[in-house]
Amino acid sequence: METVMNAPLKLTAGAVAELKRLLQEPTEAPYLRVGVKGGGCSGMSYILGFDARLEDDELFDISGIPVIMKKAHTIYLAGMEIDFKDGLNARGFVFQNPNASSSCGCGSSFAV
Repeated sequence: METVMNAPLKLTAGAVAELKRLLQEPTEAPYLRVGVKGGGCSGMSYILGFDARLEDDELFDISGIPVIMKKAHTIYLAGMEIDFKDGLNARGFVFQNPNASSSCGCGSSFAV
């Protein structure tokens, strides 16, 4: 499989910095998997974690981060921005998804 240059989503500078920090730790899974799965209080939940690349994964390079995702997930994630917040009130990855018609209060699930 070939690296695709035009990624369907964006990582902010804060997300890139945190992901590069995490990638410095020893891992057997050098790719960042972004995707969706059924579940959560709004119907669909985000997948974000390090994983091995599978044959049917699309590969993107986003600011030096190797990102993999299933092609079928693109319709749910196109145009999404992933940020990392490190504040007093919240710490973690935040998803801004223009495809979501609604989301839950915790921001980890959404409806389309």
